[in-house]
Amino acid sequence: MSASLIMKDVKKVYGKGENEFAALKGINLDIKKGESIAIVGRSGSGKSTLMHILTGMDSPSTGDVTSEEVSIFSSSTDVWRGQNVGIVFQQFFLQSNNSVLENVLLPLKIQGVGRRERQDAALAALEQVGLSDKAKSKANDLSGGQKQRVAIARALVTNPQLLVADEPTGNLDTENGEAIAKLLFELNRKNGATLVMITHDEELAERCLRVVRLKDGEIISIRKGKSSGGKK
Repeated sequence: MSASLIMKDVKKVYGKGENEFAALKGINLDIKKGESIAIVGRSGSGKSTLMHILTGMDSPSTGDVTSEEVSIFSSSTDVWRGQNVGIVFQQFFLQSNNSVLENVLLPLKIQGVGRRERQDAALAALEQVGLSDKAKSKANDLSGGQKQRVAIARALVTNPQLLVADEPTGNLDTENGEAIAKLLFELNRKNGATLVMITHDEELAERCLRVVRLKDGEIISIRKGKSSGGKK
């Protein structure tokens, strides 16, 4: 399935009656295959809700998300997400007492991929992020920047067509944040994966091909980034 996605009049409402809250108020967004796109806005603007629906982690109240004119919610969304989407979470979500290799191969293990095949794929993903020498290390023994690289390798191990990064530099210092940003844009260019970044970092957002700004659950602007494809 292509990583081109179309969000059509997507609305998300939580609660009922007096407690009803509209997190998204009719989002229309066309994400093109292979592009890099930043979703920006203040806390409470709807960024996280948009990410959850875009990746199939949550479903809209109304509206739809389609890929190749097929709804991502029309069949097994978990299978679609496992085959097409890699997610890099801000909090890493690594199993601290497991090895780096075990953390990276976990998505393939869940999918039932054979032991040798998943180990080979995990080692290849670690090679891509420059951490093949840490394969046997405990995740808990790594620095913050290294943990983020492991999280990226885990997202890459299924060879996803859509790579979504949630505040990828939010928990890192400037040097490590820049290294992670360069890595993500490099993967976008070399692997051809569509890159969607959810971020508060305006400078990072400007390095994407397009910047989508949310406010109070609505898109208020879509424009080109000031830089192109991560190049300064």
